[in-house]
Amino acid sequence: MLFVLSPAKALDYDTPVPTDLPHTLPVFGPRAAELVGVLREKSPEQVAGLMRLSDALAGLNVARYAAWRPRHTARNARQAVLAFDGDVYGGLQARTLKPAQLQWLQQHLCILSGLYGVLRPLDRMQPYRLEMGTALKTAGGANLYQFWGPRIADYLNQRLAQQRAPVLINLASQEYFKSVDRKVLKGRVIDCVFEDYKGGYKVISFFAKRARGLMMRWAALHQAGTPARLQGFDLDGYAFAPAASAPDRLVFRRKTSGAVA
Repeated sequence: MLFVLSPAKALDYDTPVPTDLPHTLPVFGPRAAELVGVLREKSPEQVAGLMRLSDALAGLNVARYAAWRPRHTARNARQAVLAFDGDVYGGLQARTLKPAQLQWLQQHLCILSGLYGVLRPLDRMQPYRLEMGTALKTAGGANLYQFWGPRIADYLNQRLAQQRAPVLINLASQEYFKSVDRKVLKGRVIDCVFEDYKGGYKVISFFAKRARGLMMRWAALHQAGTPARLQGFDLDGYAFAPAASAPDRLVFRRKTSGAVA
């Protein structure tokens, strides 16, 4: 199986990273450089309007684009799974995983990215902000979905061909999974849905984001190799809900929030 996750807006480039941690380089580095070239032409005011950012955040990201370099080193970049912060990555807690578990993630997880297209967990990534839904005009089209076109699905197909079964587990948001051209993708797609009880079971965004990271953590800890194995997910009080599920839609529910197991 292959999993896909969304990235995060929040980044952590302050917490030290082990110096002996392996790294890889982004697959679509030249395409990322092309996007940075377009972004460098934008003023802080234009970036603020394009991404709906405050003046301070717009200025920060203009500085990031100016500092971005095609060469990703230990000085200007860090492994993506350790650079992303926020709800999803708070659930994943990659810093607490053992080297073998991080290597399992490297083989089974793809992080979708507006700037990089796809990142493997150990790919070095420089600080940036560019959400997939951004209407950034490039030579490739009016937005990032057109810019990336079928490339992301083509890459996922290459990765799926290396798996024992071509199954893609979707843990990404709708905004990011739209970047995967389903007409091109060659594999079964299974969505994971996380619901909490609040006058009835429903998806609550904050909890669902964290649960996606928890699911990815659970899969790495147990090296889950089949969709059926994922039904055993039980972190933070969630449990598989067979009556609410379907073959390509696995629903997990919890009555009350709990502590991470």
